[in-house]
Amino acid sequence: MKQIEKKLKSLTMGRRSFLTGAAALGVGAGLSAPAIISSAAATEKSVIALRDQDLPFIATEETYTTEELIALNAINDQHVEYLRETGLAELGPGRIGAMDKAGINVQILSAHTPGVQNVPGQEGIDFAYRLNKMIADGPMATYPGRYQAYATLPLQNPEASADELERAVREDGFLGAMTNGFIGNKFLDHPDFEPLLARAEALDVPIYLHPGFPPEDVFNIYYNTMRPGYDQLFQNYIFSGSGYGWHQEVLTQCLRLIITGVFDKFPKLQMIIGHMGEGLPFYYERIVGDMSESTEDSLNKPIGQYFSDNFWYTTSAFFQDELLHLLLRYISVDRVMFGTDYPFADMKQGTDWFRAVDLPRDAKEKIAFRNAEKLFGIKV
Repeated sequence: MKQIEKKLKSLTMGRRSFLTGAAALGVGAGLSAPAIISSAAATEKSVIALRDQDLPFIATEETYTTEELIALNAINDQHVEYLRETGLAELGPGRIGAMDKAGINVQILSAHTPGVQNVPGQEGIDFAYRLNKMIADGPMATYPGRYQAYATLPLQNPEASADELERAVREDGFLGAMTNGFIGNKFLDHPDFEPLLARAEALDVPIYLHPGFPPEDVFNIYYNTMRPGYDQLFQNYIFSGSGYGWHQEVLTQCLRLIITGVFDKFPKLQMIIGHMGEGLPFYYERIVGDMSESTEDSLNKPIGQYFSDNFWYTTSAFFQDELLHLLLRYISVDRVMFGTDYPFADMKQGTDWFRAVDLPRDAKEKIAFRNAEKLFGIKV
């Protein structure tokens, strides 16, 4: 990935073209990600929306950054400027005001991808600790009850990650951790990460599987396209990210965690995935239909059961009725939670959309806040 970043730093596009291109291509959790929204939220308020105006919301995938993180992860000067203008670093009255306008009671914060997980050694350990303490002693303390958080972890060191997760949960009240795709050239099913998975299970806290950009070899094989006379660098970066690659990558990691027996070894371990299941609802019958026989003798349970027992799903940035109904066709409403992917998607668009969704009030309460209360042990 370092080589990709070095190449991207050579981009010379101006601010307008950077932002226009990013918005057009939907760069989730990195550049800009206008949510996919259904027509229900764009039309006159329905009877259902009016009925559900009083719904409380816990938003489960909401992003922050700092100047230190921007310096670490921005791809060029234009990206730096953009990230500063999004409101990612604003965790005070501005964000609280936007939450109030949208009717969001609680945001669960996570560090902008890829956080610090690629920073090696003691530097990564110290960086993760600083970020987590900044969130705990800053916005969580200043606005009690309005902000919760996932820990960011120094994943180059799994043992240190397990220790920082436990510290953040026990000392600072964090709700779990977020990871961001590939860790070097490994996923969390690699035996190296068993100390972290064991600790998360023992602490009874979930790990959010957010996507991240791929290693150089994967990028070159899957996403590096060539067309004479055109510069595909920016296009290919988005292709490998929110435009397509991210969602496939998360679903692949989920399947690897299942078929390598991670959940047989850690049966109470819980994972969260966003973006309306990262394509799982579309592929569900194919996955279960084609992989059940091949995993029958290697797993303790039918492969589809793990999607119900060990995963939770959020609506982040995918505000579309038909996708939610497809997810609920295969996954219990007791496992789905609301999220917006702020600031890369608009909070109020998200809550307006969900208030208008045609579901029973009880089901909507579960998705809006009750399931998050249950999973995280918090109250609106």
